[in-house]
Amino acid sequence: MLDRKDPVNKGDRNKIYFLIVVIAALLGTNAFLYFKDKHEKERFVTTNTEKERLKLEVEKIEVEFDKVNTMNVALTDKLQQEQQLARAKISSLKQALQKGEVTQAELAKAQEELKKLRSFLSDYKEDFSRLEKENTFLRAERDSLARSVTSVSAKASSLEKKNSELNAKVKSGAALKAFNVRLQAFKVKNSGKNVEVTKASTAKKLTTYFNIVPNQLAEKDYHKIYLRVFDPSGNLIADEQNMFEADGQEMQYSDMITISYNNDDTAYLIDWVNPKPFVKGTYAIILYANGFTMGKASISLR
Repeated sequence: MLDRKDPVNKGDRNKIYFLIVVIAALLGTNAFLYFKDKHEKERFVTTNTEKERLKLEVEKIEVEFDKVNTMNVALTDKLQQEQQLARAKISSLKQALQKGEVTQAELAKAQEELKKLRSFLSDYKEDFSRLEKENTFLRAERDSLARSVTSVSAKASSLEKKNSELNAKVKSGAALKAFNVRLQAFKVKNSGKNVEVTKASTAKKLTTYFNIVPNQLAEKDYHKIYLRVFDPSGNLIADEQNMFEADGQEMQYSDMITISYNNDDTAYLIDWVNPKPFVKGTYAIILYANGFTMGKASISLR
């Protein structure tokens, strides 16, 4: 029996084996590159996702700082320095995360900084809250003190007013008051003798007679008595330079004398010479002492 010849010789078989090995190698390489590319894409996606998450966390922390700072609280120097430091870290993190590509090492560093920043924010908010409570307490104390001061001021004003009223009453009570006030007109003869008259044409002066009401409150001392004379038309006859104060206002006076008051029955008089001729009608006088009206009188001349 004859042996059949193998249509594929040994050399061809070797070539086939080689091709199979090459194809297998190519398939393996392609598979490796495929899975490597897939892994790189997944890693890139994961990196971008983490970067975006960190950016959101940084923005949230920044919003928290803004929210805390909207409270009307005066910050201490320490809190102001801490806030500036936190703002600088937030700005640095935002700049780092805005880069086109971020490595895993950079992400890890950012995560660590963010962790510190969260802890820092927690402590900052706690200090801020404590400071706000202290300020609220201090404002309440201040308002309470202000109300107390207002109340005390009101009481002091009321007491001052009452004291002024009492002083006015005492002053009024101590003022000299006249009684038995009489007014007479006189002409003066060449001899110097005074003769009472009733006609305006012959009158030269008016004499006011008065007594003083006994007053234990009045000071036994010298007192100024002011006289104001009004003509029949109601016009004051006085020198504009002669001024005094009575009944709460500045006034002009016609004449003034100083008496020594001893709380006795002494009678007093004031002579007033008219610088103008007398006219027919009624002349009136008002006496003042110690800033108050003392007495009044009038006389009619024909």
